[in-house]
Amino acid sequence: MTLTEAVLLGIVQGLTEPLPVSSSAHLVIVPALIPGFRQPDVAFDVLLHLGTLMSVTFFLRREIGELLASLMPGKAWDDAVPGTNAGEKAANRRMVLWIMIATFLTGMIGILFQERIERLFESVEMTACMLFVTGMLLFGSDRVKKNGRRKGDMNLKDAIVLGLVQAGALIPGISRSGSTISFGIFRGLERETAARFSFLLSIPAIGGAVILKSADLMRFPAGDLPALGAGFLAAAVTGFLSLKLLFAMINKTGLAPFAWYCWLVGSATLIIRGMG
Repeated sequence: MTLTEAVLLGIVQGLTEPLPVSSSAHLVIVPALIPGFRQPDVAFDVLLHLGTLMSVTFFLRREIGELLASLMPGKAWDDAVPGTNAGEKAANRRMVLWIMIATFLTGMIGILFQERIERLFESVEMTACMLFVTGMLLFGSDRVKKNGRRKGDMNLKDAIVLGLVQAGALIPGISRSGSTISFGIFRGLERETAARFSFLLSIPAIGGAVILKSADLMRFPAGDLPALGAGFLAAAVTGFLSLKLLFAMINKTGLAPFAWYCWLVGSATLIIRGMG
């Protein structure tokens, strides 16, 4: 893999993992449309996900700190998060529980259907079609008007629904962030609340995938290290910028622009592949 190819894929991963446009779809489609491009191995894919995991963790560092602090005894909580009350602590503890439940459901489904899901990555056309589904979810979520529930209002049903939805996003072309944010909005959550929960939920999901494939990280040829490092850095930096963009847009323009983007990319991919 050349330095240019590594940086290109790093940018693609960093831009599309946080944005609701399906990073898996882009990592299937982009290499397929570049003549002579050699598909990267699993180890490089894991490294790119590790880069975006770091960007998400840094972006949500305050929320993560509050969640971890809520698990501490009372005095330690007061010292770690001054100026908060018992109600906020209880809400954060429930949030930890909801993340655990949703992650468990996603993990179980991912393990049970791992081989079938991996085979889906072989079809560019099917991936493009799934982008239309993502677009419909995003467009539909913008039509929801009654979405005033906040973090403290989340419940077990929210966790189950979003855990199952995240599992469905293992299919290439179904955006993980797009589907979980959309269904959070369908459940009546505020847009930003749905988005923050979606990305908090992504941390154990991406982290678990990285751990499962960690053995592949030891197989890098020494000569590829500069390119791999560049790809990792590109994914981390662009991932953080993408998160800033998404949260700036989510309450101002909604998710409809991303829906149109998904439909455009899906249509263009099917047309180009049909002409090939």
